Amino acid sequence: MNTVEQKIKDNFPGESLYKTKERYSVFSGKILPSFIKDWLIKKFTNDIDELDSYALLNFMDQHIPLEKNNIKSQLRTHRETITILTRFIVENDIRNNTLKFSIPDLGIKPNEGRIPDYIAKNYPELKDGEVWGVISLTYIPPIEKEKGIIELTKFVPFKPYSVDLDYFCESRKQFTTEEWIDVLIRAMEYNPDYSEIGKGFDSLTKKLQFISRLLVFVEPNLNIMELAPKGTGKSYIFGNLSKYGWMFSGGVVSRAKLLYDVQKKTSGIIENYDFITFDEIETIKFSDENELQGALKNYLESGKFSVANYNGMSSAGLMLLGNIQLSSNNKPMNNNYFSGLPKFFQSSALLDRFHGFIEGWKLTRINQDLIIKGQTLNVEYFTEILHSLRNEPSYSNIVTQLIEIPKGADTRDVKAIIRLTTGYLKLLFPHVKKISDIDLYDFENYCLKPAIEKRAIIKSQIALIDPEFNENIPEIKAVS
Repeated sequence: MNTVEQKIKDNFPGESLYKTKERYSVFSGKILPSFIKDWLIKKFTNDIDELDSYALLNFMDQHIPLEKNNIKSQLRTHRETITILTRFIVENDIRNNTLKFSIPDLGIKPNEGRIPDYIAKNYPELKDGEVWGVISLTYIPPIEKEKGIIELTKFVPFKPYSVDLDYFCESRKQFTTEEWIDVLIRAMEYNPDYSEIGKGFDSLTKKLQFISRLLVFVEPNLNIMELAPKGTGKSYIFGNLSKYGWMFSGGVVSRAKLLYDVQKKTSGIIENYDFITFDEIETIKFSDENELQGALKNYLESGKFSVANYNGMSSAGLMLLGNIQLSSNNKPMNNNYFSGLPKFFQSSALLDRFHGFIEGWKLTRINQDLIIKGQTLNVEYFTEILHSLRNEPSYSNIVTQLIEIPKGADTRDVKAIIRLTTGYLKLLFPHVKKISDIDLYDFENYCLKPAIEKRAIIKSQIALIDPEFNENIPEIKAVS
């Protein structure tokens, strides 16, 4: 166990766990996100890091069903009440005055599941969108004109940690900055110690680039784009770590799904999550393109949108993920990075509302040596911390006190740099409560400079497709 691992275990005894590929082989055949896997491993590991694999497998057999058709048969034929840990989709049905649910992984369709009002009113988590929890299901047979239905009779939200943010911030003080960067990479389930040149985390710059993917997890209304070759792990980070994100992977995205459904009078995905990811952006199609693009421009600018007579608001950021073709020397074949984006995102006005750009081709293609092995933070705990950091306003106040903004600076550039810098501050220096708590060198090099670089890429790329745009950005500096 290296120094960082020992510090993790000492400072987060109840929130850390030991990971190996062998331990996680118990999940073979189960499609589960990391925050569920880590919770299960922690639940069945004793104080000396011994995993009771038999008990874990028995728990999954009872409460995480694998066969789609079996659960319906149990409910309808045997009239059993079944309790399971699962992902389910909640949908308000205004026309029929009911709250529906579906469990895609188990073949339960929206018109087959119902949540009674006495359950819904006690749990604000039961809103439109994806929910994880322990639920009890009972089959209600047909009565007169009513069809048979599967009813959700009990719900316990999957939120095993009530996090103490102050404790987390105090524990951060026990790590150097470079050690803490390794803690973050470990929590993302990768091995920061693998540093073979060209194949691993062979530089601090590459590590910082990698953890930049967490910025949308901690900073509200932050919009980022990453283009990278396949196999660099970008989809895994955004689709697997947190229950507070939603991912579109290909297919059609409609205004009703994303923002607001006029017919059903229900809010869209964007109001229910911390961030929305468009994965494989080049394969995604958009319906109602003109209307959606206009509403999205307003949203990316202000966090507000209007659809028909509905005025919506959200703090969700937008993350665009796409592939990019590289030359033999591992650089983009086209100097215009946006050339492969769908026409929907070719608008310079829309692109300008993205705050930063991650050059994913500078990251290493994932290989077995990069998979985490050893002591790390529990993913469920870690992402609850990131979620809690979003609502802390003190970090933005510190950033504005620590930078000098030149006169006449472009407002959109300033906003972008402040948000990116604030995100880095939350990730790397969460223990900072006032400006005297941070060294100016650390602030400038780990927070401000990376933020400026990411905004500068957006500006230079927009200038390539629209000559009316100036690629220059304000010379924002750390206070001397």
